[in-house]
Amino acid sequence: MFLFIGTPELVLVFVVALLIFGPEQIPHIARNLGKGIRMLRDGMNEAKREIYKEAAVRELDQSLKEEKEKLEKELKGVRKVMNVSEEISEITGEIKGRVKRK
Repeated sequence: MFLFIGTPELVLVFVVALLIFGPEQIPHIARNLGKGIRMLRDGMNEAKREIYKEAAVRELDQSLKEEKEKLEKELKGVRKVMNVSEEISEITGEIKGRVKRK
């Protein structure tokens, strides 16, 4: 069964094609039909490859976005620590200055 066509229907199609086109044209028609099917299949495979490639790029973009957000959070934490460190340095500097004056 090929595309919901049974054997008797296929035989009928081949007989009609033979009567319409003659035995000389059947090999030429079959060859061109095969080339067309191959081109269609190649086009479908290329479309699949492009779809998979696009999906991989989107997945990579999402992964990079998540990593960027993590790094930005880490950077905020580091900046807070640096600010606290600078404040401690200022306070200890003031204390040292007062101790030296006494």
